[in-house]
Parts: sequence; structure tokens; C-alpha cells
Amino acid sequence: MAKTKRRPPTQEERSTAEYYKLHTKAVEDLVNADESNSPEVSREELNRYRTRHRISLAEWIKVLLIKFWFNGAVCFFFFWGLGNYLADVLDQLVVLGIAMGVVTDLLVNNILRFYAQTKGENDRWMMFPKKGYASFPLNILYAFAVLFFVYLLYTGINTAIIAVTGATGTVPLGVEPVLFGLFYLGVDLLFLACKHLLQQILEDAKEKARRKET
Repeated sequence: MAKTKRRPPTQEERSTAEYYKLHTKAVEDLVNADESNSPEVSREELNRYRTRHRISLAEWIKVLLIKFWFNGAVCFFFFWGLGNYLADVLDQLVVLGIAMGVVTDLLVNNILRFYAQTKGENDRWMMFPKKGYASFPLNILYAFAVLFFVYLLYTGINTAIIAVTGATGTVPLGVEPVLFGLFYLGVDLLFLACKHLLQQILEDAKEKARRKET
């Protein structure tokens, strides 16, 4: 029996085969994509796909506004909101410190990570940038530390005002969300600056030690 000769594919059939081959490879590349095999993308390329607004704010201003807004919101809802139920100032500060730590860990830091143009870009604005179970209690302890210095700041300002005016038995500067948000943000930034300075000192010391070894 004679063998039938196979008809060579037409140009249209070859084009269709190449089309499906390319698209199959694209789907496989997309499924297997991760950080290890993805190409580096420049910030200029990323900015091309970001939504542009008429009013453009610097990234650091956005970070400060986010942190300030949440600081004031926690003061409003927990310090003011629970003021009628918690008469003791120490109890109010304990609740406020826990709330600040929880909000920082679960909301503020996650928002900063989400809005970062590149991975890890906003880590410098967090005391504990590494996300994990340990960051939750650490952020609560850190909130108490910041809150302690904010309390000292309020106490110092009121003491100075009373010394100048002589209005003893009063609280000239009370706690309200806007000023509290600014004070908390200021102390937070001061702690972050100290952290970065200490990291730089340690890195310089390690670099000098490596140079001596070589």
C-alpha cells in the first residue's frame, strides 16, 4: 500500500501555530514568575503606570500625612472617646498606647508598604519594618515609649505656661487630636532619626573592621 504524502502546512496554518506557541509561552512565564526570575524595572518605568494627579505631593509628605492622620484618629476615638468611661489618666494612657501600637502595626505600616514605589522604600519610616508576629508586640512597646515622651512634652509645656502666667490648678494645654498627632509624629521621627544614626555608626564600624582585616 502506497504511503500518502503529508501536505506541507500552509502559511496561514504556520502563522496560527506560531501564534498559539507564543501565547502558551507567555502564559507559562506569567505563572512561573517570581522575584528571582523577574527583570528589574526602573522607577521611571513604574511611574509611567501610576495614576497622575494635578496636585503632586512628595512621597515623604504623603508618609508624614498618613502617620499624622492615624495618630490624631487614635487620640480622637480612644482618648476622647473613652474619656468618660476611664476617669484615671494612667488607664487612658495604657489604652492609648495599646491602640497606637496595634494601629501602627496593622494599618499604618501596611499602608506604607502598599504605597511604596519600590519594595522596602518606606521601611525607613518604620521602627520595625520587618513584617511578622514579633512586630506586633514590639510596636506596642514602641508606642508606649513614644507616648511617654509625648506625655513629658505636654507636662513640660503646661509647667512652663503655669510658671509664666501663675495660673495654678489649671491645665492650659489639653490633649486634642491635632496637636497630639503632631507631637506623636515629632517624637516618632526623632526616634527614627536616632535609629538610622545608630545603624550608620554600626555600618561604618563594621566597614573599618573589614578594612583592617584585609
